[in-house]
Amino acid sequence: MNKVMKEMISTLLYLLFVLCAVLALTSFVCQRTKVEGASMEPTLYDGDNLIVDKISYRFRDPSRFDIIVFPHEQVLFIKRIIGLPGETVQIDAKGDIYIDGVLLPEGYGKEVIRPENVGIAIEPIVLGEDEYFVMGDNRNNSADSRMESVGNVKRDAIVGRAWVRIWPFSRFGVLKHQ
Repeated sequence: MNKVMKEMISTLLYLLFVLCAVLALTSFVCQRTKVEGASMEPTLYDGDNLIVDKISYRFRDPSRFDIIVFPHEQVLFIKRIIGLPGETVQIDAKGDIYIDGVLLPEGYGKEVIRPENVGIAIEPIVLGEDEYFVMGDNRNNSADSRMESVGNVKRDAIVGRAWVRIWPFSRFGVLKHQ
């Protein structure tokens, strides 16, 4: 075998290794996703590109205020966890969020929830042992667990946790969850 042939085989093996490594990373460790819409403003904006951590939830449960990615009607939704398994979530007519009857201290909502956007959460919603109640930060412009069509998110439906914004570079950085 001549030197050129050895070099070609070496390059092909290297490219095959890189391809396998990228496929393994995107299947099991992380993936890139793009924000579409305004439901997570002011935290995330339309067009932001994120890296989703797909591995940490294999070792720990999702936490309140984590920003998660999950599929809904063939698209990936990006929302913030508000209610945890076993809790009761309710939103009153003033837009206040209650967890197990206690007012939720949080400052992620872009604005107060208008009465017409309380949705099914006007009545207490009891989460199952593998369910999460999620909301967009843009409370009055978000399809989320308040809507019957979305509902509670099952644990096994969660793709991962939005971890880092990689685009645009002017807002590059690790996302705030707590």
